[in-house]
Amino acid sequence: MTLKKNNFRWLILTLLFIATTILYVDRAALGILAPELQSEIGWTEQQYGLINTAFMVAYALCFLMMGWVIDQIGTKRGYLLSIAIWSIAAMGHALARSWIGFAVARFSLAVGQSGNFPSAIKAVAEWFPKKERALAVGLFNGGSNMGTLLAPLIIPPLVIALNDWRVGFLWTFPISLIWMFLWYRNMKNPSNHKRVSQAELQHIQSDSDVTQGERRMRWREIIPHRGLWVIALAKFMADPIWWFYLFWSAKFLYSKFDIDLKQIGLPFFTIYLLSWLIGIFLGWLSSRFLKKGMGINKGRKLGLLACGIFAIPVVFVPHTENLTTAVILIALAAGGHCGWSANIFALMSDIFPKQAVASVAGLGGFAGAIGGAITAFLVGMILQDIGTDGYAIPFAVASVGYLVALGLMHLIMPRFKPVKMERDNTKAQL
Repeated sequence: MTLKKNNFRWLILTLLFIATTILYVDRAALGILAPELQSEIGWTEQQYGLINTAFMVAYALCFLMMGWVIDQIGTKRGYLLSIAIWSIAAMGHALARSWIGFAVARFSLAVGQSGNFPSAIKAVAEWFPKKERALAVGLFNGGSNMGTLLAPLIIPPLVIALNDWRVGFLWTFPISLIWMFLWYRNMKNPSNHKRVSQAELQHIQSDSDVTQGERRMRWREIIPHRGLWVIALAKFMADPIWWFYLFWSAKFLYSKFDIDLKQIGLPFFTIYLLSWLIGIFLGWLSSRFLKKGMGINKGRKLGLLACGIFAIPVVFVPHTENLTTAVILIALAAGGHCGWSANIFALMSDIFPKQAVASVAGLGGFAGAIGGAITAFLVGMILQDIGTDGYAIPFAVASVGYLVALGLMHLIMPRFKPVKMERDNTKAQL
């Protein structure tokens, strides 16, 4: 009997993309409004660094908690909890009157947003076979670019039209409510979903780990595995670079090229549109390697190498006097990061069974957030002490960080391979 395959899994992926877009709109708002808020409220470069450090510390701590919570209560309820918390926290920015108030709001925002990627990666592991996961992750992770792309196009006109910066933190709340309703109605396990055909279910399970059982792996089973340390290292070294672009790009363009709130839309649009397309291409490239039979080890490492190469030219950004050149170089590097993230997220589900993916994503996110907290503090100090010339330091680190990380990953785990689960006692083979 021939069954017609449908594509309901792509609707789930669309919801993941929309949620990630909302997340990055809420996250990017402060970076876009930072020059104006810094003038109005009067915080220093170091205090701005501390505001972002508060976000990253909360993000790190709650990544551990949210990854575990999502594995316990499931993807559907875990994602609903996450977006409910961060939507309320985003509105809380409108109540801030000092840099400490913004630090509290950012801390609260991070609590909710720490659940986004563990939930989304777990959903991809549940709804897509391994050969499609890097592409699927690259597509939903494009929401990070879409959010940062839409934010400078929508927030400045709203703020200017209403002459109130608070609206920049309020307008996404109704959209979040609509998303929560759609997620509640459509998200279920594919094996129990009425809108998933038998053919599509067979496709989803075609190369997955469904034979390994559904028992959740505990941290003490996951932490000793070198695969976790590879992922943690990749996140620790790469995520801070993205945070730097997100939190300081507007301030850099303002200080270097005198780009203000009215002019920031086009440069940000260019950066994040190009980086989104590049990230999708690099995610596709890695999936293509796997479909060609290279295997997880060679395919993923070649994909990560390509991502690192895209980041190298960003070292020249502080030394160019041409705005267009600076924007294109940042876009190439940001695209390399998007591809890197897609490959690392896919690697999580390549190495670990799906019942551990959210916990692994949480532990990896913890490492990335710790790196981001350290970086935010250091960048604030550097700019406070050196001034705008200090931007050369983080841009130089951003240009080589991915290649250094890949080399260290290879030393830790010369061959990427899946964790095997023993059928009798379900202990991970490390």
